[in-house]
Amino acid sequence: MSKKKKNQERPIDAEVETPEVEEMNEAPAEEPSELEALKAKVAEWEDKFLRTHASFENSKKLLAKDKAAAVAYANESFASDLLSVLDSFESALATIKGAKSDQESEVLEKIKEGVELTFNQLKKVLEKNHIKEIPSDGEFNPEVHQAIMQVESEEHENGQIVQVLQKGYTIKDRVLRPAMVSTAK
Repeated sequence: MSKKKKNQERPIDAEVETPEVEEMNEAPAEEPSELEALKAKVAEWEDKFLRTHASFENSKKLLAKDKAAAVAYANESFASDLLSVLDSFESALATIKGAKSDQESEVLEKIKEGVELTFNQLKKVLEKNHIKEIPSDGEFNPEVHQAIMQVESEEHENGQIVQVLQKGYTIKDRVLRPAMVSTAK
């Protein structure tokens, strides 16, 4: 028991704590520099992230603005091409209004010629902008034709197009308006 008392009398805490305190004093001296380095690295990465995110958001807004402008002015070239056709029609109307009764046959001939030229000009503008007429001779195609009625016809086989009631058009590969046709029974 005396050994137990001796151990109890000796300050055990003092002996045990002293090395630990020294170790703790050394470790925190190293840790703060490492901790500070890690904190600095985290701050650097956070800054890079925030800058990259801001740049991304700015790019996103700019792309949205460009997209809206592209959609709004997508048909600008097409509309510009149609203005010459509009001018031709206005000229034809002005000729009709300015015609006198003694010049009617000559004016009518000029109007016919002008309307034909304007029609051809319009077809060229449409073709330039990839708008083409749907061929409507021969077999009925439900993808590009719309059957409005069926008629009896000895000249045509069942399902063939007899008459085109309204021409159809495609723009590039899409149907802009189906051709309205009558088919044979």
